[in-house]
Amino acid sequence: ANEFTLKQNYPNPFNPTTTIAYSIPENSKVKLTIYNLTGRRITDLVQSQISAGIYSVNWDGTNDTGHPVSSGLYLYTIETDNFRAMKKMIYMIS
Repeated sequence: ANEFTLKQNYPNPFNPTTTIAYSIPENSKVKLTIYNLTGRRITDLVQSQISAGIYSVNWDGTNDTGHPVSSGLYLYTIETDNFRAMKKMIYMIS
């Protein structure tokens, strides 16, 4: 990876799981967090020091305590010392 990227999750809308891919060009402390539309943190999917590379992480629509979230629009962010990005995703309960 030669640049920081945060990809759109797929599938989107999703149920029951979605994949979020990202790349980092240098060893970085990375935090990837899911928020609801009011800005409340739902869960941290990644919170660690990782080596440069291309990664993906799955989210199953649950919060920190393992309870399922409701249908709707969610935001996900990636933060490092040198990069921050945010994207939207839709969780659909059929």
